[in-house]
Amino acid sequence: MAKRAPQTTENPKTTLFLRASKCSEIVQLTLRDLYALKRPLAIRFTKKNAVHPFEDASSFEFFSAKNDASLLVFGSHSKKRPHALTFVRTFDAKVLDMVELLVDPDTLRSLSQFKLERKAAVGLKPLVCFAGAKFDSPTATPYTLARSVLLDLLKGPDVGSVDVEGLQYMVCVSAGEEDDARIKVRYYMLRTKRSGGRLPTVEVEEMGPRIDFRLGRVQHADDTMMKDAMRRPRGIEVSHAVLPLEHGDR
Repeated sequence: MAKRAPQTTENPKTTLFLRASKCSEIVQLTLRDLYALKRPLAIRFTKKNAVHPFEDASSFEFFSAKNDASLLVFGSHSKKRPHALTFVRTFDAKVLDMVELLVDPDTLRSLSQFKLERKAAVGLKPLVCFAGAKFDSPTATPYTLARSVLLDLLKGPDVGSVDVEGLQYMVCVSAGEEDDARIKVRYYMLRTKRSGGRLPTVEVEEMGPRIDFRLGRVQHADDTMMKDAMRRPRGIEVSHAVLPLEHGDR
């Protein structure tokens, strides 16, 4: 109980990957790749779960408390909502917010389909880039919620500093213009080469997976609950650098 109580410095967030009773091969492949890139801060369950996220999320709250996981990724498939991934954040083992993203099966390419000699090692912190005006709206929209949730998923463990040699890969998330509602996620390896100058030349090579999402249902956080989730303990100094939203800390 003491470990689960609020801490001045919280442990790194763990992500729990789950599947529904009906789950397409496309969704299972996407879950498997996201899990592989999220390790070691990840737990993956392969058992089928009869859960309907936007109707009754009590099962997510149980899984969150049982596994000390404040972020859950739930894969499902139906005729009405094909190839769906629901990203769920919790605060104090209660559902904070949710966003549903539908995988485009025609453009999906898995991690194993990119034949690189070397891929990013397990547990490294990536560079994360968001591109697109839709992510920068001053008011809450489905796109700003998707950005916040995906940043929590992708950003890796919190660290005080990063060795340049440890920057091995980056994740680029882009949102199209008004006529293109897709959210595109791309992973790239970073390679540094001697340039003859003080700074090296940096090259990027796509390493996979390549995922295009369409926005589905969303559930924004309650204002009071969000205020509690964003509260920082006394004695914690906030850096002047741009910080990601730390939703779901317990």
